[in-house]
Amino acid sequence: MAEQAAVPEQGRPDEDALKTHIPHSARVWNYLLGGKDHFEADRRAAEHSIGLKPDMAEQARADRGFLGRAVRYLAGPEKIRQFLDIGTGLPTAENTHQVAQRVAPGCRIVYVDHDPLVLAHARALLTSSPEGACHYIDADLREPDGILAQARTLLDFTQPVAVMLVGILHHVEGADASHAIVRRLMDAVPSGSRLVVNHPTSVVHGERSENSARMWNESGGRPTVTLRTPDEIAAYFDGLDLAEPGVVSCSRWRPDPAIAEPEVDAFCGVGRKP
Repeated sequence: MAEQAAVPEQGRPDEDALKTHIPHSARVWNYLLGGKDHFEADRRAAEHSIGLKPDMAEQARADRGFLGRAVRYLAGPEKIRQFLDIGTGLPTAENTHQVAQRVAPGCRIVYVDHDPLVLAHARALLTSSPEGACHYIDADLREPDGILAQARTLLDFTQPVAVMLVGILHHVEGADASHAIVRRLMDAVPSGSRLVVNHPTSVVHGERSENSARMWNESGGRPTVTLRTPDEIAAYFDGLDLAEPGVVSCSRWRPDPAIAEPEVDAFCGVGRKP
């Protein structure tokens, strides 16, 4: 892939991470998933979002379900053994290493986040199988060279790596900036590596999703949110071979046929670097 737009320097997201009176996306998502690591401001923001968009908790569960199915697919038939999970979020059930190592105990996972609360919980709770490994990097998605420099000491970049950008790219403002980050990360990994993305949109619920995102940004929630169209999300996979069924709602990506889930306003995909 050709190098294009440079990744701009922006304010670091941890500046608000421990200000408990400001809602923070990692803690709000934890609340929506039924976790316990959140504060009053996060709960209020989550309930306000649900008031505007009643399926918010359903979307959070669909996002998490996609992560599990994607990791099982990669660790299983695709035989990927290395995962770089950027934007880890607060630990809940079925984290990346748990899913991957259940399939292949020797999988190595590197978690990346720039929220001190997330990293503290991750180090305490996300423990590897004896055969594999879990590592943690304190780094900002908007500084991909820093992530790559640390990840190279923990993963074998001569072998395929699954780059996981699950529920994180919508916190990067500007299409050029977000695409430059993805290109930088995928340029660094070898052929056979995978890109896993999910990203909120408004194609399913339209104004309800747009109002929810607007409310979050106007309320001072951190980090801010940018919705993108399915075509804009699909563009992250330019130059990659998309796995079936392509870029679809998270609830529609290789779902369990026994579980009927409605379409949600988060679209996702998995691509292979040729």
